[in-house]
Amino acid sequence: MIKSFLFDLKLKVKRMDKKILLAHGSGGTLSQQLIEAHFLPSLHNPILNLLDDGALINFEDLRLCMSTDTYVVDPIFFPGGDIGKLAVCGTINDMCMCGGKPLYLSIAVIIEEGFSMADLDRVIASIANTAKAAGVHVVTGDTKVVPHGKGDKIFINSTGIGHVSYSGTISGTNARNGDIIILSGTIGDHGMAVMSQREGLRFSGEIFSDVAHLNEIVRDILDVSSNIHCMRDPTRGGIASVLNEIADKSKKRFLIDEETIPVRPQVRGACEILGIDPMYVANEGKMLVFVAPEDAGKVLDKIRSHPLGKEAAIIGKVGEDSEGEVILNTLIGGKRILDRPTGEILPRIC
Repeated sequence: MIKSFLFDLKLKVKRMDKKILLAHGSGGTLSQQLIEAHFLPSLHNPILNLLDDGALINFEDLRLCMSTDTYVVDPIFFPGGDIGKLAVCGTINDMCMCGGKPLYLSIAVIIEEGFSMADLDRVIASIANTAKAAGVHVVTGDTKVVPHGKGDKIFINSTGIGHVSYSGTISGTNARNGDIIILSGTIGDHGMAVMSQREGLRFSGEIFSDVAHLNEIVRDILDVSSNIHCMRDPTRGGIASVLNEIADKSKKRFLIDEETIPVRPQVRGACEILGIDPMYVANEGKMLVFVAPEDAGKVLDKIRSHPLGKEAAIIGKVGEDSEGEVILNTLIGGKRILDRPTGEILPRIC
């Protein structure tokens, strides 16, 4: 009987391995495995193989950047933003993380039958206002409607193209020994804002999403330093996921000081109540910058001079070569390995 139970269990596990799980969209270990096992073998090429959030493309005498993302956030309106603003800012930021200047966007919208026209107008207005504020133009798009019950209100895909004039190469494979790691502000704001709205949670202070476009900050720091090697906005999976990804791709050991990582008190409190580490919570208006030590001071000062970067901090440095690992100096004085997330902590957060 025990053997029969174990055999049935193995069959169930085997069947689960052949299905897509929510955790495959978490930005963590299963996301990486999904891409490397199912997408790269068929689609591999030198540009895609870098697996950065955006692509650097050399076209004749032009250097371009391109990125695409799809947004399924629930709820579609949340404190500090909405799915329209998120779609524009997210794609702009991915191009910025390549060192690019975002120029043009396409917007594709999948709408569920029965969706409110008033809410649609509100989302479109948000897209327009955010794009205008960021200095980009929506130049093409697509609209599809699916039957009621075959979608969930509205999904948006945004794709962007921009121009890169920065002389260096900014990539997740390019972190270098001795680089200083700068975080542009507090973590966990977006994920906790969406989660509290979704679950109807109330805390002592309202939590707002940090969703914002980072093109102005990126432009400013690229103007003052030619030694920026890597940038990344820590969205799904939070800074833990992104740090691990870059460490793995660059084959380096990162040394991170937990006490220097800024977290708003209400976000920290919400995470403690929910049993979630803010290191793994999504952000939509923050970035990690890897810069040579001789330029770290002026890059940090430039970030702090922008309203979105007032709480920027140096959180660690790149150590010696390794197979790729992140070591966290904890608040209590110990050390631990900061792993990638293995499951889906907060589904449909972006």
